[in-house]
Amino acid sequence: MAEFFIHRPVFAWVLSIVVMLAGAMSIFTLPLEQYPDIAPPRVSLNATYTGASAETVADSVTQVIEQQLKGIDNVLYMSSTSDSAGRSRTQLTFAPGTDIDVAQVQVQNKLQTAMNRLPEAVKSRGVFVNKGGQDNLMTYVFTSPDPAVTQVAIGDYISSNVIDVISRIDGVGDVRVFGTNYAMRIWMDPAKMEQFALMPSDIISALNSQNAQVSAGQLGALPAVKDQMLNATITARTKLKTPEEFRAIVLKAVSNGALVTVGDVARVELDADNLSVKSRLNNRPGAGLGIVLADGANAMGVANAVNAKMAELAPFFPDGITGVISSDSTPYVRASIREVAITLLEALLLVVIVMFVFLQNLRATLIPAIAVPVVLLGTFGVLSVMGYSINMLTMFAMVLAIGLLVDDAIVVVENVERVMHEEGLSAEAATSKSMAEITPALVGIGLTLSAVFVPMAFFSGSVGVIYRQFSVAIVSAMAFSVLVALTLTPALCATILKPTTHLHGAPRKGALGWVDRFFHWFNDAFDRNATRYQGVVGKLLLRSKRVMLIFFLLIGGVVVLFQKLPTSFLPVEDQGFIIASVTMPSGSSDAQLEVVLQEITNYFTQQTDVLRVFSLAGNNGNQSSGSVFVRLKPWDDRPRQEQGADAIARKATKDLSRIRSARIFVAMPPAVRGLGSNAGVNFVLKDINGLGYEALRAAKDRVIELAAKSPELVSMRTTDFDNTSELQVVVDDRKAAALGLATSDINSVLSTAMGGAYVNDFVHNGRVKRVYVQGDAPYRMLPQDIGQWTVRNRNGEMVPMSTFTTTRWTSGAPQLLRYNGSPALEMIANTAPGASSGVAMRAIEAIMAEMPVGIGYEWTGASLQERQSGAQAPMLYAISILFVFLCLAALYESWSVPFSVILAVPLGVVGALLATYFRDMSNDVYFQVGLLTTVGLASKNAILIVEFAVKLQEQGKSVFDATLLAVRRRLRPILMTSLAFGFGVLPLALGTGPGAASRQAIGTAVMGGVVLSVVLGLFFVPVFFLVVRNWVSRHKKKGAPPDDAKPELAPQGEA
Repeated sequence: MAEFFIHRPVFAWVLSIVVMLAGAMSIFTLPLEQYPDIAPPRVSLNATYTGASAETVADSVTQVIEQQLKGIDNVLYMSSTSDSAGRSRTQLTFAPGTDIDVAQVQVQNKLQTAMNRLPEAVKSRGVFVNKGGQDNLMTYVFTSPDPAVTQVAIGDYISSNVIDVISRIDGVGDVRVFGTNYAMRIWMDPAKMEQFALMPSDIISALNSQNAQVSAGQLGALPAVKDQMLNATITARTKLKTPEEFRAIVLKAVSNGALVTVGDVARVELDADNLSVKSRLNNRPGAGLGIVLADGANAMGVANAVNAKMAELAPFFPDGITGVISSDSTPYVRASIREVAITLLEALLLVVIVMFVFLQNLRATLIPAIAVPVVLLGTFGVLSVMGYSINMLTMFAMVLAIGLLVDDAIVVVENVERVMHEEGLSAEAATSKSMAEITPALVGIGLTLSAVFVPMAFFSGSVGVIYRQFSVAIVSAMAFSVLVALTLTPALCATILKPTTHLHGAPRKGALGWVDRFFHWFNDAFDRNATRYQGVVGKLLLRSKRVMLIFFLLIGGVVVLFQKLPTSFLPVEDQGFIIASVTMPSGSSDAQLEVVLQEITNYFTQQTDVLRVFSLAGNNGNQSSGSVFVRLKPWDDRPRQEQGADAIARKATKDLSRIRSARIFVAMPPAVRGLGSNAGVNFVLKDINGLGYEALRAAKDRVIELAAKSPELVSMRTTDFDNTSELQVVVDDRKAAALGLATSDINSVLSTAMGGAYVNDFVHNGRVKRVYVQGDAPYRMLPQDIGQWTVRNRNGEMVPMSTFTTTRWTSGAPQLLRYNGSPALEMIANTAPGASSGVAMRAIEAIMAEMPVGIGYEWTGASLQERQSGAQAPMLYAISILFVFLCLAALYESWSVPFSVILAVPLGVVGALLATYFRDMSNDVYFQVGLLTTVGLASKNAILIVEFAVKLQEQGKSVFDATLLAVRRRLRPILMTSLAFGFGVLPLALGTGPGAASRQAIGTAVMGGVVLSVVLGLFFVPVFFLVVRNWVSRHKKKGAPPDDAKPELAPQGEA
């Protein structure tokens, strides 16, 4: 193959240009994102039961839906929430890789079987099934400088004119409104209702009959009479539009002929549909939008499309309404990918410098440098074909691939130069002879390195998604690297290399002489040290038993370090915003919450690193909780460590603890959107044995109490709320029956007057909106107000509710959570400074061991994925090492030779472990990827020595002499390729700016592994080879047939 391209260099260039063009074009089509689709796909079901308590919603809506969601494929877990705003939310999380469209159809089919069992009030509002979870890709806040423009007016404009447009953008799963649109509110007066002997059901009946569309057909519709000359549509009653029209609705005619209208017994006005949700931007009233990403959609593409559509709509916003982004993870993605791209260029520059120092020839250095863009662009093309994206994982694979891919080109160039120098051949002849020698070795090393990464592609779960994209990227790069080394590189060697006589004779004149003298000094120093190194190896070979003892101690150290190294899932990054959750004491009012939110907003607006503050009240359906989204200034404006998001969040939590009237926790968003509500440890406390809600809350209090004593855990809390006061109305059925009252009428009056009822729709500004009936505010503020509402008996008399009802105070949960069908509480804990999530999870496991029987727990979100990744890692390492061994065994046609190579693996592993441990990092997914890269590199260095020693042994040299000669001749290629790789990953290990934690995590592991695998491998690998070959020889003498008679691999170029 190489011979063909040596004589056809133009053909080799054409192939390479085609590959580069295909890759360059694919870059513009590849989506850009932080991670692949790591978060498992989700389907959400949302329903509303107006006026119902959390318990009522849980029993009559949520559980009914849950019980039908059985037999759906690939469900990982199911969680549901019922709250006192009458909302039911059920979320099913599926295994990664599940077709979300099929899953959504299955869920909708199962839901149909539950619909008939749901209350009419729920069915009339609808049950909505959406792809994606509850977490926002980005949030917008809209405000107006005009104080006359209310929150409701802004919310109504957004709901009417913006939501539908944004929802239709491809990739948008759902759009959540942090505000409200207009609704027609009919506020009843109980005294007037009693005066005219009316009940809420009378108003509802009148609304249903008079606020209706009547289809009356046509005049002259077919079949028509002969010679019919008129054809016209008949219009009759239509939907009402204005408060005046609603006030004019006739309820009844009294005996004197007068009419009673809605305006006689109630106040009618256009008001907010959802009265609890309130948004503020920097303490200015407004309304917000949360864009939820559909599962499988590209985050960057969707964010760009949403921003473009908002810019298109903005000129048409009335009343000076403007929209700003309050939280958005996509700038962080752009910035972090840009940083990795810069790292890629830095790595390339450092690699070229290392190559020039060792090759000492500008032409020879240029050849491997040309190979880099061909390979990288070709890899982008493969990613495009596979449907992958440009993300942190694939970019890291590119950076690591630079160091690996130049190795193949270096091997070719170095060998061609050696043949030219030693045998005096022309470049073309030397290239032909050299390629015949080293082609098997190139293929062998390429296959071996690929064998390390191929098993990663077959792992399951979210971690499998991470491994797969990394694996495909780096294996593709390795394949292209070998291809280029067999096509373009020999063609370049044959055409542009020239004999370098100046490096072996007198220095040239002029400025180039200084370069020649430097290289002469470098080569002399290298040769002197190489001879010393050879002498040291000779002494070690004579003391092989002691060396092996040290090796076994190193293996023991690896085991100890693995146990001591803390674990985590992914590094938590500064994404440019933080989130504060605010919980007030039970029974707090909206006004009290507003005061606290304003105080928090004032605190953040005074911080120099904060850009804007968006507060949101009532989004959880009650008046005692809120959230604050804090957008930080760009990363370039926050260079110091104390200006990082984590430091700002910790300081804010501490500073805001002075607000005694609320529990305030400030946290960073989760590392991966969709895995948990914020950064930290996520688990669910479950009532497995039906011990009851009080037992579950007691267990929660005990967990928080024990967590406070654990140094690894900070801010253990629950997303649940304290029990709130509830007023229970007890109806005396005997008295009611004696008074001639129907139970259904009592229930209807109580439900509609106090909780409100959604009746039907009306038309406002060309949009269909809701009509609600409810008691006016002054008549539902106190317990005694219930008694003044009246119910009509069968004689037409109005009976006050005080005559047959009593009230008593109780308490109940404002929110009820269920997890996999069991009552549950979601728990969140932050890790202490310097502690990893793995250490925190072990502390939680110790706490849970003290819980009573019947109280269990399950990891969820990122913590669940961390557990799964930790369980898969040992299997991944084992399979990768086994693949390398089998590849080497096949290539060498030997069982013993690959064993001496595999023994080098722990040398790199101990380096990765030590570097990660001393930089206070943890065993996360990036570390695992870095460790596997180290395995490949340690194997490659060992191959360079072992393969040459085997060849020398074949030529009749003793094992001892072959090993000594091999280490001397292979020292230069090993150092050159390892230094090229090491300097290639150095910018990763020293990374700063957005995404630095991820770059440092993978760079530190690989850098530590490279350094120690080279430093230790140069001394240990010769000993391994000697010990293994002597062991084989002893078995041969006993009559056992040798298992490694004729290794076929030709040596690579010598120094």
